[in-house]
Amino acid sequence: MAIEETGENPIKNEGDIVTCRKLIRNVATTAGFGMTDVTRIVTAVSELARNVYVHAGSDGVMRWQLLYQPGKIGIQLVFEDYGKGIPDIDQAIEAGFTTAGTMGMGLSGVKRLMDEMHIQSELGIGTTITVAKWGRAK
Repeated sequence: MAIEETGENPIKNEGDIVTCRKLIRNVATTAGFGMTDVTRIVTAVSELARNVYVHAGSDGVMRWQLLYQPGKIGIQLVFEDYGKGIPDIDQAIEAGFTTAGTMGMGLSGVKRLMDEMHIQSELGIGTTITVAKWGRAK
């Protein structure tokens, strides 16, 4: 089965979180990522999609792209929302920080699970979080 090189999925309701997880599990598995990396990627997707749903008033999108470099394959995920933005990005990625009464492992956990993470946020405009995971090409 061939997979697309790029795609996107809206995040408007809780069901979209599940759809994002299933979609990325299939893309990462088909692309050749091992089970451990697929689990890491899907866990990051779950957290970031939930953040869009909870913190941005269900107004966002997940975009994905497969990346190829000699001997490596990667997956890049972009979560874009049009919510209130993150006032202090450094604080938001600290382990234990929470604005939702959770354990506060969200963004710090995503940072540990993925190989790359970049956050852009503007108050009152929204947030874009880009993450990537790399593996050996098969």
